[in-house]
Amino acid sequence: MNSTARDVKRIDKVSLESFSAALLVAGSFRPEDARKTAELLVWANLRGAESHGVLRIPRYIEMAGHGAINTTAQPVFTRTFGAIATLDADRAPGAVGMQKAIDKAVELAGTHGIGLCSAIRITHAGAIGYFAEKIAERGMIGIAMTASKPLMIYHGARVEGVSTNPLAIAAPTRGRPLILDMSTAAVALGKIMAAKDAGGSIPADWGVDAAGNATTDPSKVSAVLPMSGPKGSGLSLMIEVLSSVLGGNPLISVALGEKRDAGFNGLVIAINPGVIGNQEHFIDEVEQLARAIKALPPAAGVDDVLLPGERGFAIADARRETGIPLSAGTIKRLAAEAQKYHLDVPSVLT
Repeated sequence: MNSTARDVKRIDKVSLESFSAALLVAGSFRPEDARKTAELLVWANLRGAESHGVLRIPRYIEMAGHGAINTTAQPVFTRTFGAIATLDADRAPGAVGMQKAIDKAVELAGTHGIGLCSAIRITHAGAIGYFAEKIAERGMIGIAMTASKPLMIYHGARVEGVSTNPLAIAAPTRGRPLILDMSTAAVALGKIMAAKDAGGSIPADWGVDAAGNATTDPSKVSAVLPMSGPKGSGLSLMIEVLSSVLGGNPLISVALGEKRDAGFNGLVIAINPGVIGNQEHFIDEVEQLARAIKALPPAAGVDDVLLPGERGFAIADARRETGIPLSAGTIKRLAAEAQKYHLDVPSVLT
């Protein structure tokens, strides 16, 4: 049965961040790590990416409980050479490891014009557009990607061969940056989780069941399908090369060969436009490009031509006014975690 408006409750951003951080602290996250993780998750909810939002909290706490997330991690830079650095995140929460990586990449870009940080042994890093945006807010072009174990069918194969590895690119403007944030799958796995939470069905081209057949039941999905067939699986494979093999922590070959989960990896690149040309001129040209695209005549049935990230910003503006909606399934799971740790659930969710 599909979720109805009565199943959805709304909560303001500050309250949801506070509640989320409290849950994570109760689940053994250090307070500052919990704050960073909550901010990342609520950023996704605010922009309409429920699949990467607070519905992930029970799973994060579960991962911390059995050591998949190391809540006492001490990330260290194991190598720095010119504009390149390698971070061993020690299985820190994904938001923590990736934040450390973007800070380093931006620092290196300030010195060398470009900074690349390979972040190995991170954990699930959520909506990586968040990290690319953080770089763009500092006046630089931000590129972020992450890699994980096989979750997606490799085009032409019957079984999982690659992951849903996401890619994000953000370009600065004087206002809101342009942000491309995409999965290499036909859909992010979290959207299937969200559909399950909401009690809904999914399109038949999102995933397959254990027998390799298309399914509309989110609870039966065994693996997701790649975006645009060979393009999606090929891009995912190359993100594995850049994020995992290059950093010395291969995931896919280990998972397919030794049948072992080697965790998650990330890669962050910051590019300083000011060392290539004039910073202000670059931003002028990005804004001119954005205006030119916005001025294109809309196709039939389309009200407005949208730029990368524009839809998310519009949703965020609305949700700051009306509150962030959470489905009944998500509220139920968060409330169960709160009860486990004797925490109060915000009254608007009860």
